[in-house]
Amino acid sequence: MAKVYESITPELQRFLAAQPLFFVATAPLAGAGHVNLSPKGQACFRVFTPHRVGYLDLTGSGNETAAHLAENGRITFMFCAFQGAPRILRLYGAGRVVLPATDEWAAVRSSFPAVPGARQVILADIHRVQTSCGMAVPLLDYVGQRENLAVWAAAQGEDGLVAYRAAKNRRSIDGLAAPLR
Repeated sequence: MAKVYESITPELQRFLAAQPLFFVATAPLAGAGHVNLSPKGQACFRVFTPHRVGYLDLTGSGNETAAHLAENGRITFMFCAFQGAPRILRLYGAGRVVLPATDEWAAVRSSFPAVPGARQVILADIHRVQTSCGMAVPLLDYVGQRENLAVWAAAQGEDGLVAYRAAKNRRSIDGLAAPLR
């Protein structure tokens, strides 16, 4: 049974902090555009207030989330309990990108772990907090985070990451511009 909350409660914040994996969904306004759904890990999600969250976004093969947020701001986060009691928690909001070249970067970046390849911070003001049962979500054993991305990013160096982002992260798969530093 779904339940809607006024905000992220302390109990829900503890649930969020305990999950090693979450999903981020965004979409362009165009009906023919592609919905993006990305898994995230690396302990990079933070609750700043009962209505504001964010995550440290690492350099990746695309930059769909940033492009969609620049166009329309819509974002949904989903967390699933893969251990313990079943639960799904969705956070619906309006998101934006904070880039390293901005004044806001230092303030928000300090809330996250030092991880090679940090590209931007995604902040979202949450207007709907909803849980559902999650009884069909399988029980899974958590083994640990993969180190592949951190190793790759460290090997690229900052100049290599800037070049990679310029080549691979400028546009969404639907051609929308994605903000870069």
